Amino acid sequence: MSLSIGFIGLGNMGGPMAANLVKAGHQVKVFDLNRSVVNLLAENGAIAADDAKHCATDVDVLISMLPASKHVKSLYLGDTGLVHILAKSTLVIDCSTIDAASARDVGAELSEHGIDFVDAPVSGGVAGATAGTLTFIVGGGDEQFAKAQPVLADMGKNIFHAGDIGAGQVAKICNNMLLSILMAGTSEAIQMGINNGLDAKVLSDIMTASSGRNWTLELYNPCPGVMATAPASNDYKPGFMVDLMAKDLGLAMEAAQQSNSVTPMGSMAKNLYTMLQHQGAGSEDFSAIFKLFSKE
Repeated sequence: MSLSIGFIGLGNMGGPMAANLVKAGHQVKVFDLNRSVVNLLAENGAIAADDAKHCATDVDVLISMLPASKHVKSLYLGDTGLVHILAKSTLVIDCSTIDAASARDVGAELSEHGIDFVDAPVSGGVAGATAGTLTFIVGGGDEQFAKAQPVLADMGKNIFHAGDIGAGQVAKICNNMLLSILMAGTSEAIQMGINNGLDAKVLSDIMTASSGRNWTLELYNPCPGVMATAPASNDYKPGFMVDLMAKDLGLAMEAAQQSNSVTPMGSMAKNLYTMLQHQGAGSEDFSAIFKLFSKE
């Protein structure tokens, strides 16, 4: 069924996601502070909105994909927030990765105005956004999840209902904390093998067929030259940037502190990615953590 959809935030992830909604036959209004990406999507079938309020007016669904909690809260809440102009029939889907408390704050305020809301952070990176194979991790009520699911299916392959509002954010940061630990450990192990005379590809094949098998070895090897399609073999072009992984690990450490969780490996991963940022690699793919272990 064709819907009227507003989409705010057309960055590396949001742009391809909005494009897939256009391809699926929806009427998509788009807005971003960067007018060039708005114009590019308009050339390919989207409707260019003048501002965020225009984008959010007269739509069945409003999707936002923004950098941080402060941007999401500023968009929806406060005296100038969209909460005051959204129709009660509009479903709001926020795909940003933010702290769970902020997602709950936005959801509560929208609910007070009779507006349905789900948080739906994504996994899959730019490649997944472009291919329409993202994983959506949704927090919200059963009814709201059911309404969001067919829209998300036009942008993704796997759609999970994690629980109530905010649960999507918690699940996302748990996943990315684990991913960062796996990437650091895989990089450490491969480099130790290289240092002891092993071929990186041979070692990777051995570990992939052994108990050390993990996603980074199979699909995203961090060592240059091992996997032709991986960012490591393409000058660490992202992918998923170091800066974004560091941000998500910051959210994970906040959640750990608030819940009194013991996360020594997550904390170490956060320190490693912060170190990588300080070395100027923030805009590189997160697999560039391999450089921290390399002797070159």
